[in-house]
Amino acid sequence: MAKLLCGVTLILTLALSYYIYIPLPATVSEPWKLMLVGVAYRTATHLADLSHSLGLVHHIHVLNLAMMSVEYFLPVEFEDVQTEDTEFDGVHVRVYMPPHQDGTLRRAVVFIHGGGWALGTPKLGSYDALCRKMVMKLNAVVVTVDYRMAPDVRFPVQYEECLQAARYFLQRDVLAHYSVDPERVAVCGDSAGGNLAAAVTQQIGQDSRGDDVRGSSEGGGGVQFKLQVLIYPVLQPLDFNTASYQQNWGIPILYRDLMARYWLEYLGADASLLHTILLNNHTALDESRVNPHRSKFDWTSMIPEHMCKQYMAIFPLTGSPSVLQDVPAMLDPRAAPLLAEQEILKMVPRAYIMTCEHDVLRDDGMMYIRRLELAGVPVTHRHYNDCFHGCVSFAFWPLYFSVGIRAIDDYIAWIHTHL
Repeated sequence: MAKLLCGVTLILTLALSYYIYIPLPATVSEPWKLMLVGVAYRTATHLADLSHSLGLVHHIHVLNLAMMSVEYFLPVEFEDVQTEDTEFDGVHVRVYMPPHQDGTLRRAVVFIHGGGWALGTPKLGSYDALCRKMVMKLNAVVVTVDYRMAPDVRFPVQYEECLQAARYFLQRDVLAHYSVDPERVAVCGDSAGGNLAAAVTQQIGQDSRGDDVRGSSEGGGGVQFKLQVLIYPVLQPLDFNTASYQQNWGIPILYRDLMARYWLEYLGADASLLHTILLNNHTALDESRVNPHRSKFDWTSMIPEHMCKQYMAIFPLTGSPSVLQDVPAMLDPRAAPLLAEQEILKMVPRAYIMTCEHDVLRDDGMMYIRRLELAGVPVTHRHYNDCFHGCVSFAFWPLYFSVGIRAIDDYIAWIHTHL
């Protein structure tokens, strides 16, 4: 009996070790801690997919519930920061304000949270702590946009709600109400929030000049953002085989197939297209609708040679033209800001872009940096060789990584200097 018990224990121990262990690059920050975070996220994903396949509840709702259950118990930092939950043009926002109001004009940051346009609890846990930290470190007003998410809404709703909230806040009377200097407003977003921040910034740039090529009725000399801060942004759904996708396809917490699933969910596309887009069949070389944009996501010519390594571009000769017919938003710059035309990029403000070496989205950020530089936009690029996607959300006790703390301190310091 004792031998049987020992055998069962050994088998279970080996099975658990196999499930937890993921081979990670030697340079990644705190690898064992990342393995534990990764296994927790994978477990939640498996349970969510099981619930979805049984027809019980959408897998996104299960993941959000799991995230909220963790975020809810994170301690509130800087409790003396004042908060106001309100609506900007019908969009739910939370306004964070410094504890001491002295009547002087302050700077401000509009913050847009990430989570694949589907996940995230901006008023709880890590995002709440991040906004409070920005308030205290910058003595600034911070507005976080609580936009609706997939699967309840899909593109362009997330983009439109972030744009509505930004336009409302950038009105001079609203800025005056919150004692904000109209010359000192920045926008910031991480991951999918970086996508939304980039797209909104492009539109605000057009609004302020009154020459919106997309036909908006807004604009004409209004207030615009002075800075944009994009933290490991996702910027294009046309190439899921960039060098960073090939290199980091299995690195927690954002896996290659998971990012593709988020894109399909956001754009309201059929989940069965997953395998097709992972092969880049939707942007095969015979797909003429992609040709006007190919140079905009040609990572082989836009990222440093040492990042290309041995990886090659992967595009089949013939593909699946029905994908872009059914999901035309893949070519819409409002969804994919990397595809914006050069004259649009010339209108955006100075940028800070953070990229991580161990992140499938590294090359999205690298390509956008190059496109902005070609448009004459000043860009500060901060690259972390030991960093993984999502690290900024793991910078608060007890879910903290040293690289996450460092990344937050770096971009806040940059905002402090330039805003």
